[in-house]
Amino acid sequence: MTRVAVSGAAGRMGRLVCAAVADADDLELSACYGPAAANETAAGVSVSADPAVVAAAEVVVEFTRPDVVLGNLAWWHRLGVHAVVGTSGFDADRVEQVRELWGDGPGRCLIVPNFAVGAVLAMRLAEIAAPFFPVAEVVEMHHDAKADAPSGTALATAQRIGAVAPEQRRTVDGVPSALGALGAEVAGVRVHSVRLPGMVAHQEVLF
Repeated sequence: MTRVAVSGAAGRMGRLVCAAVADADDLELSACYGPAAANETAAGVSVSADPAVVAAAEVVVEFTRPDVVLGNLAWWHRLGVHAVVGTSGFDADRVEQVRELWGDGPGRCLIVPNFAVGAVLAMRLAEIAAPFFPVAEVVEMHHDAKADAPSGTALATAQRIGAVAPEQRRTVDGVPSALGALGAEVAGVRVHSVRLPGMVAHQEVLF
């Protein structure tokens, strides 16, 4: 049985991961970490503010925030546990920082922009189509409590598209009558974020 810890255990996704681990026959929820939620419980396990509790696990699932994730990953590397990262906000520079940090030591780190099979397939299909279309835009929509914009999936999608034939990648520049109307630019791809109460996660790639 694999011992799993969850970092960000009291958050929206963290609680879902805790419940899934607790329900799995081949996994054991061995630790829950969340500095802002100490003494709460997640799936029947006490949440601790001490990152050292993660040492009880073989694998830690990281679902926190972009501003703390790199510091947490440094902790998990020192503890020698494997890490699966679902936190958003990993651009190429951040991925390289993680690669340098985890280049040695017993643990391994997997960064997952999206755990949904459909989302991963959509990213791959956009990557396949990219050589045939020099202009592409990504529109992503999420609920109003999502901490980051654009989403990690939108960032990863734009970066994948931009890496294919980058010499032909271009944006169409209009004259916006309002600041930001044309969206942000990631790897030569325009990205637009929508945040609305009750919105279910949705992403489109337009060519």
